[in-house]
Amino acid sequence: MRVALLLLSILSSVYTFTHYTTPYTPRIRQSILIPLSAANDNNNNDEAQRYQEKAYELRNQIRSMEAKISDKRSNNNALYIKEKEPIAIEDDEGKSLKNKRVLVVGANGRLGSMVTRYLLRTHGEELKEVVAAVHYVGQATSRGWGRLSYEVGAEDGVGTIGAAWSQEDERNASFEFDPEIMGAYYLNKLRLVEVELLDPVQVRTITEDVDAIIYCATDFEGNRPRAVASLNAAFLFRAVASPTKGRVEIEGLQNCLEGLVGNIQEQKWKNRLEPGADIESTRRSSDPTQFVLVSSTPDSLAKFETPFGEFNALKRQGERIMNDFPSISYTILQMGKYDDNFVEEGQELQYAEAEDDTEVVDGVVCVKEESSKNGMQKRINRRDAARAAVEALTNEEIDGKKVQVYTAEKKSDIW
Repeated sequence: MRVALLLLSILSSVYTFTHYTTPYTPRIRQSILIPLSAANDNNNNDEAQRYQEKAYELRNQIRSMEAKISDKRSNNNALYIKEKEPIAIEDDEGKSLKNKRVLVVGANGRLGSMVTRYLLRTHGEELKEVVAAVHYVGQATSRGWGRLSYEVGAEDGVGTIGAAWSQEDERNASFEFDPEIMGAYYLNKLRLVEVELLDPVQVRTITEDVDAIIYCATDFEGNRPRAVASLNAAFLFRAVASPTKGRVEIEGLQNCLEGLVGNIQEQKWKNRLEPGADIESTRRSSDPTQFVLVSSTPDSLAKFETPFGEFNALKRQGERIMNDFPSISYTILQMGKYDDNFVEEGQELQYAEAEDDTEVVDGVVCVKEESSKNGMQKRINRRDAARAAVEALTNEEIDGKKVQVYTAEKKSDIW
């Protein structure tokens, strides 16, 4: 009796263990129980063998399916990684003017007005705004908005003008925006401001929220002071009243640089950055060059003495000021002699290493004695010069450099 109870207990334990621990289907589990419950039944041995073979076959199928699933998972992971790879190089796309505000200083000059036009026509869709700063003298002179208005196409709309003998309200000229003609001009992105560059307060105002500056302003026309070249009373008074200053090439440039630095510091405060944080830490790789200074090559103009110093020496002195603002990214463009008559526009821009034609004597920047030249002169059409000034904002190859820019070399006409 005791032996029978012990055998029954052993069989019950075996059944419980196989029922709760074997990971197969009930039909497969039956192959384990049958030999135990019918050990003496020879007729059931064949059936048990078939179940075992079937179980072995199912195991092989499962292993094969798992291997295929594993390979598919690996392939899917590889595809997933490939799709994500371009995101990792997002910062390497280069500089961009998207959503940027660019200030053009000297926008009503011959070059400055062309720079403004080129900015609007080529980057108008992506830019946030182009601020055109003009030294306003009077409506009766070309120093007003006339040249800039012509260049940007503000007068290309539908216009009407009355005869001189008509009534006052009928003889005035008027223009209306024509979307078919002027739609691609992006004049809605243009803001005009008047400024005296020698007034730091005014300059600080126009540099607010500006991302980049193209500096085209100058007190000289050709190789003569503008006050003498144009016989303009306003410029002449400024030159006589401040004989040691009154130089847009020096004081005006410095005011713009200080205004830009102040604007950057204000942006840091708005962004709640640490007071001692480096300004460069706020700059991204996609941001444009912050300051483009338009200057002149040593061989572009003759040596000319002004009440403020020699013309080329003033230009070089202005270039040296850039070194006093290491926190600003800049490019200095020494343009070749402007030649709109004999140098065609649309030519490939050529860049050369800038040459220093000045030296400091007793703390004063002076022009070096002329060295032997090959008789050839670098020249450029103004429209190509305007293109070079705009492209300098995003040209990484010349960022932080001083380069000469030209499109042709012709026999020198400087005497």
